Amino acid sequence: MKVVPIPVRQDNYAYLLIDERCKKAVAVDPYDVPKVQATAGQLDVTVIAAITTHHHDDHSGGNENFAVQYPGAPIYGGSTQVLALSKLVKDEDEFILGENLQVKCLATPCHTRDSISYYVTDSSDGSQVGGVFTGDTLFQGGCGRFFEGDGEHMHAALSYLGNLPNETVVYSGHEYTAANLAFAKSIDPTNPGISRLAKLVQENKVTTGLSTIGDEKEWNVFMRLDSEAVKQATSMTEAFSIMDRLREMKNAFKG
Repeated sequence: MKVVPIPVRQDNYAYLLIDERCKKAVAVDPYDVPKVQATAGQLDVTVIAAITTHHHDDHSGGNENFAVQYPGAPIYGGSTQVLALSKLVKDEDEFILGENLQVKCLATPCHTRDSISYYVTDSSDGSQVGGVFTGDTLFQGGCGRFFEGDGEHMHAALSYLGNLPNETVVYSGHEYTAANLAFAKSIDPTNPGISRLAKLVQENKVTTGLSTIGDEKEWNVFMRLDSEAVKQATSMTEAFSIMDRLREMKNAFKG
């Protein structure tokens, strides 16, 4: 299994998820289809499907063109709001793409009600760690806005993702890591994990795919609601209230 990030728009990511054994690829949130096609051509892989993390235009907005360019290729997503949807999925659905890519759907509603995170492993290589495509639910060092949910929903979504193996690689929907780092420093400045996140930002323009679930549980304040530093910064004690307050603080943060 190989994952190739494709920067699109100002700060979005599409991806090619590649089954290296058969040289077949799945496009994740293929907003810019010509760019996805060009990358597939450079890598000499055949695109066979698309998976969509949620219905927002900057994630599903390329699906109609994808359906034209790849007729018959299934487009997976969590609701009929996803453009050009052909395969509706729900929590815990599983399927195989290519010959060896095993995909498990994890419903992670909050940013949108139809947010689906896709946990992928490669059955041809048991030594390879899995990856999870989290859309706008989990970012490196942060999480998405609560457009169709609240703190209770996001806490549940991030806790669900937190149950994946710690070595699971995180592939998120946007490059927001520098801003998330600045906010994390304001909330939890003595956390040694923040220094590692700062090094990641300093050394890499593209940070998606460079953190794991274990990393996020160490440095992501939205996954550290039981931390005394986070509780003190929010002046809250209950998880849902902490999450709501953290999101409010992040929305207003100017650092």
